[in-house]
Amino acid sequence: MSQNDDDNLMLKERLKTIKKKFVVLSGKGGVGKSTVSVNIACALAAKGFKTGLLDVDVHGPSVPTMLGLTGAKLVSTDKGIIPAEIGCIPNLKVLSVGFLLGEKDAPVVWRGPMKAGAIKQFIKDVEWGELDYLIVDCPPGTGDEPLSAIQLLDNPDGAVLVTTPQEVSAADVRRSVNFCKMLNLPVAGIIENMSGFACPKCGEVYDIFGKDGGEKIAKDYGINFLGKIPIEPELGKCGDAGIPYVNRADSHASKIFTHVADVLTELNK
Repeated sequence: MSQNDDDNLMLKERLKTIKKKFVVLSGKGGVGKSTVSVNIACALAAKGFKTGLLDVDVHGPSVPTMLGLTGAKLVSTDKGIIPAEIGCIPNLKVLSVGFLLGEKDAPVVWRGPMKAGAIKQFIKDVEWGELDYLIVDCPPGTGDEPLSAIQLLDNPDGAVLVTTPQEVSAADVRRSVNFCKMLNLPVAGIIENMSGFACPKCGEVYDIFGKDGGEKIAKDYGINFLGKIPIEPELGKCGDAGIPYVNRADSHASKIFTHVADVLTELNK
């Protein structure tokens, strides 16, 4: 048996212990994809589901910062790489490319094959154990890295697409929709992030980045529209402080994250 055959067999064995797999995609960077990934995973864990969060955004691994795991190191045993866990968030296991970096400011200067190899290792060699859900924070775009992640996951159950309202982002998300169609990957829905800013003093809502771009795409393609996440200053502060925002029950954004988690649990029942 060749090394490639051995790897494929190990991949299948790892994936057998994961009931459902969802990827979070964006057509371009900077739209809040990692924020969505982190908070969806935390919402699922809060519901009692055994949840894994895999961050394979090679050049922008934000998950460690958002979960207070900066500086965490990979630990390997004879069973494989052990994901990080967070005491205040039961049921959540986390693995990020960021754990490979010696310095948090170090650039990742890897060519395509090395990036694909790292993504493969993070699926093949990780001891996730039994999981109800694996949420995968993919690199932005429709290129080699998200393609590698989706193919290695062997028929994920769906994709959550993240956009912002303006046309430049919406155009890229349309490409992501067609990317999913080419791969026969179901689209669980679209989230419109940075959807308006409510002035804390006067309460007036300003559509800084345009309006309804994500909702229009969902309507055009017949895709589930999962909701609008407004610009909330506390959302950014919580991300920087390593605190999942979904725990803020009084927040509109947290309600959207919880709603998305509910949608995912209802798919393919």
